[in-house]
Amino acid sequence: MPRTPWIVGVSGASGTPYAAAVLRALLDAGESVDLVVSRASRLTLLDETGISFRDAHWQADLREWLSRGADGKPDTFAVDIDAVRHWSAGDLAAGPSSGSYPTKGMLIVPASTASVAGVALGLSKDLLQRAASVTLKEDRKLIVAVRETPLNGQTLRHLVTLDDAGATVVPASPAFYAGATHIQDLVDFVAGRVLDAAGVPHGLYRRWQGELGGGAHRDG
Repeated sequence: MPRTPWIVGVSGASGTPYAAAVLRALLDAGESVDLVVSRASRLTLLDETGISFRDAHWQADLREWLSRGADGKPDTFAVDIDAVRHWSAGDLAAGPSSGSYPTKGMLIVPASTASVAGVALGLSKDLLQRAASVTLKEDRKLIVAVRETPLNGQTLRHLVTLDDAGATVVPASPAFYAGATHIQDLVDFVAGRVLDAAGVPHGLYRRWQGELGGGAHRDG
């Protein structure tokens, strides 16, 4: 069978644990991944985790990143990145820059307001934006996990533009009915909702069953 990956674009918004959770879950589901890490997101990743993501050493850096929990503890997860292909954000000749390159769709996690604006306006200033534009024009799934607050009118209009173009906007807003007891639970909820929108099966959070109190944790 030909390789048909999901493109995962990581922009410069705060929320690199969301991206890590989505990547791990895609790989656990047996999916192939084409990874695009923007220049701005590398600064965020360094700030949030202390990890430098380098094109020349992307495999080692990715393994270190994905093995960490949302609380920063190393070696929390065992990861196999054999199904990941990395493309430099500045490589506009990369596979995902063309509609003839087969993919299942694209997930931008987290999505900064700058990346939202760039995709909505069709700027294609880097591979992340170009791949998103290609995803829309080829009528493939584009999931945008926007991570910003508050949202001003301009960004809201850009999000409506993306929705009108066929994208799915998934705010990075964790819920609490799933009985979260750890920061990783909150991160996994958002990652799970992103994967729900993409139609990828996972077990990242407890789903609502229509019974009140199911997420409560009581002592004794």
